[in-house]
Amino acid sequence: MPHTIEQLGPKHLEALKQLLAKDPTHNLYLLGVLEEFGIVCDPQRAPFAFHGRFTAGELGAAIFVGGSGGLVIPSAGTLSAITDLARSLAPTVTLKSCIGDKLLVDVLVQHLGGQVKFSKTQRLYSVSADDLGPFTNPLLRVATEGDLERLVPLAAACVKEMHERDPLADDPEGFPVRVKQRVMTKRTYVLEENGALIFKLDVGSRSQFGAELEGVFTTPASRGKGVATLCLGQISRFLLSSLPRLTVRVDDSNSAFASLARKVGYVGGRAQRFVWGE
Repeated sequence: MPHTIEQLGPKHLEALKQLLAKDPTHNLYLLGVLEEFGIVCDPQRAPFAFHGRFTAGELGAAIFVGGSGGLVIPSAGTLSAITDLARSLAPTVTLKSCIGDKLLVDVLVQHLGGQVKFSKTQRLYSVSADDLGPFTNPLLRVATEGDLERLVPLAAACVKEMHERDPLADDPEGFPVRVKQRVMTKRTYVLEENGALIFKLDVGSRSQFGAELEGVFTTPASRGKGVATLCLGQISRFLLSSLPRLTVRVDDSNSAFASLARKVGYVGGRAQRFVWGE
């Protein structure tokens, strides 16, 4: 049966929503992007586009492309569908970073080129309200603008530990702006102890279908004390009072965080991969 590849526009909005909603756990990031920014980018924002593969007029898979490959995210879908999309985008897109199902990311890296400088395998963990354990810390709070002086270096330490690069060295002006943007949109939560911020996490993507947590980080001196367990339990309980599910990506090399997530009630799912390059 013949397939067609198209850049998606307003007429495809409902079809894209329906496609992503078929597997909301694995499409949470894209569902959040779609709900927050729409299917066509605002001229005032950084450019992005959704591209879809149709079979007999039905949308079966999609790929989000930020800029010309700054961030590429595949929808859940078949390997053949994502391969077709990758081949179609190859002349115009050079992959610089990508996140998603491992097999699909592998295909995108193969066809969209780019020099991969960093790669890690992960597993997508998810939880619903019925699965949560009894872990809470009411002192966890939304970060404020007054926290930025302490929060920016904490966020930078998180990126450095997780991605093996210093964002303040790579982008000394842009990184603090991005941290501030999350604070101003109430996407960052922190725990303060004796005047110092010892824990942070971000709500990376949010929609009616759920939210994906990221940037979960405890300062080294505060580890091993149950801080992250209580805080992850607290934010999960808070968000799940109004959302059906949460996800968080756990590095395969981070067995401690995997154990912590399971303790809170999260269940491991399919293998994921994150890549970052030039």
